[in-house]
Amino acid sequence: MIKVGVAGYGTIGMRLADGVAQQDDMELVGIADLAPTLALQALREKDMIGANGVEYKLYLVEGADKKAFDAKGIPVAGTFEELCKEVDVMLDSSPGGVGASNKEKYYEPLGVKAIFQGGEKNEVADVFFHGYANFEKGVGQNYLKLTSCNTTGLIRAVDCLDREFGVEKAAITIVRRVADPGDYHRGLTNALEMDKAPNHQAIDLMTIMPHVDATGILIHTPVTHGHIITCVVRGKDGKKIPADKALAAFQAHPRIRVVNIDEGFKGNASLFKYARDLGNRRGDMYEIGLWEDSIVESGDDLMFAINIPQESVTIPETMDAVRACTGMQTTREEGTAATNKCLNIGAFK
Repeated sequence: MIKVGVAGYGTIGMRLADGVAQQDDMELVGIADLAPTLALQALREKDMIGANGVEYKLYLVEGADKKAFDAKGIPVAGTFEELCKEVDVMLDSSPGGVGASNKEKYYEPLGVKAIFQGGEKNEVADVFFHGYANFEKGVGQNYLKLTSCNTTGLIRAVDCLDREFGVEKAAITIVRRVADPGDYHRGLTNALEMDKAPNHQAIDLMTIMPHVDATGILIHTPVTHGHIITCVVRGKDGKKIPADKALAAFQAHPRIRVVNIDEGFKGNASLFKYARDLGNRRGDMYEIGLWEDSIVESGDDLMFAINIPQESVTIPETMDAVRACTGMQTTREEGTAATNKCLNIGAFK
């Protein structure tokens, strides 16, 4: 049983903890944070019980005031250093830059493997990791870094086509949600904002899949539930990818949920509502949504659109990363299949 800890119980950290708790071959040793946030107060109200009835033990990072936790009645199991000494792998979802500091101060001296989320710089890790695109590169490594939510979903779709047909070029446009639900740091907005091209997601895709020439544009939008990405791809050596065959490939992928407008999936909010209607915890969906109606041929190019559930999409790939770095599985087929089974991904197909 691989022992896992989670550093940072925020938007991603709480979902990472739930993800680990759902694995049948991993043990969630504990979570760590700095302040008695609303997320931790809610957890305390549930008697510190999370997914699958697992007890979530809380450890305090350096600088935390234990008295503030005591005042809220939130039990504390120990210090972050003590948590690090008990785990095989730490899933670090701390704010950007803190993970790198944790690596230097705790992970390297204590011999703890760590998996960092997209907010850290690539240099923090041995491998910039994606469960489907380069699983084998992460096998046995000490430090892996996940791609961002947008890049994670984008690579799923492009890698799916690449393995089936070969892809040499991708042009993407990202309609990006401005903030997560409940966030106020972006203020109250009534505008769309352009980023300079190319966006980092296109650059990250090429880092993971260097044989694909990718570029892209990103537009920030004043919504909170999900990004939408349009993608135009060209097959290897200019070979056309037929829309019907692309659809079949997407439908077969466990982490891609093919939907259509006539069913009622009109946009990002439709997918979020559907996840809630399914009874998914926090309204999360591990699969990306891909509109069948958007798959069209344009000359020799193929175009399609996907929805990215930004709060939860990286959780399966993070579980893949645990499997790779610890050698639980050594191939993408075995590793992703084990993760999918534990998270019940693709069961609807």
